[in-house]
Amino acid sequence: MSRTNTAILKAALHTFHATGAHKVAAPLTGGIGAIFMLHNVAPDPGHSFEPNRILRITPQFLEQVIGLVDDMGFDVIALDDIPSRLAQGRDAKPFVVFTFDDGYRDNRDYALPIFKKHDLPMAVYVPSDFASGTGDLWWLALENAIRASTSIDIELNGQRLQFQTRTDQQKEVAHHQIYWALRALPETDARAAVARLCELIGYDASELCRQLVMDWNELRQFAADPLVTIGAHTTGHYALAKLDAATARRQMTESIAAIETELDLPCRHFSYPYGNESACGPREFALARQLGMTTAVTTRKGLIHARHKTLPTSLPRVSLNGDFQDIRLVKTLLSGAPFALLQAYDNLTQLPNAARSFLTPRRLVTSTG
Repeated sequence: MSRTNTAILKAALHTFHATGAHKVAAPLTGGIGAIFMLHNVAPDPGHSFEPNRILRITPQFLEQVIGLVDDMGFDVIALDDIPSRLAQGRDAKPFVVFTFDDGYRDNRDYALPIFKKHDLPMAVYVPSDFASGTGDLWWLALENAIRASTSIDIELNGQRLQFQTRTDQQKEVAHHQIYWALRALPETDARAAVARLCELIGYDASELCRQLVMDWNELRQFAADPLVTIGAHTTGHYALAKLDAATARRQMTESIAAIETELDLPCRHFSYPYGNESACGPREFALARQLGMTTAVTTRKGLIHARHKTLPTSLPRVSLNGDFQDIRLVKTLLSGAPFALLQAYDNLTQLPNAARSFLTPRRLVTSTG
């Protein structure tokens, strides 16, 4: 998300909160629960250029969120408890689940002590290649390479991209254009392009995974805590919908099997890498069911509603985003009002052109004819 879009979204959420609109809407838009999506919990490292800052919240903010959900009357539950809460629907208290993607070491060092302090459960989804130390954290490699650069000259998909990257502003521009050009490529091509860029700049990303992610030995100790649930996150963190069916299935089955073998624990929960509409869909949701997953989560934005009782392998989540570390914004999100507004907008944009034009503000302009 660009800094401009972030500012616009943050302003919209503040407006919801300031006007009290979220409180008015909550009886209609609130769900029976929410699944929080997190990645990193750690102190701010203080980098002025850090596009992946959205993946990290501070330990202090995590404490604030835990206090908020308690004040709002939510139960914090484990992934294994979701089916029973879906079955109870609105007859039970609303719930939240805290989930972390990728298995970063800071989940153990900073997040787990907070959950232990409050005696609350947490879940971590692990790509098996990451735990083996062979994973490709290409999005972090890209950020680090650009941070280390003073200029970039690279060809992507037949297009030559050239940037001066001496200032943070120049680095932001370069990252935005390169990142979205990469996302348009097949992921294997995108990863190869980042590797080439790292080589050109002289940045060595080979140890990045081992530096940041828990290995199997660490995960065995981490998973031994009764508050911790480990789920699967594919082997190599690929967008499954962009893979052929056999490869997608292998990414899922091998990661589930690796977790069960290495940790000697059942693996009943799954998280789709990237998790948006272009990364996972009906085929992947069906695969998760076939592989016996009790739940599987996306990154599609929203609360859990009664209808998800029949959709346990395509659950939405609420992102605890590093750019939105304001407890008022989390309270607004938990009302469900922003997600209802987004859904209404999506429904509008999917209407035929004639119907959409009738419903948009342009239709309200008085005709001069």
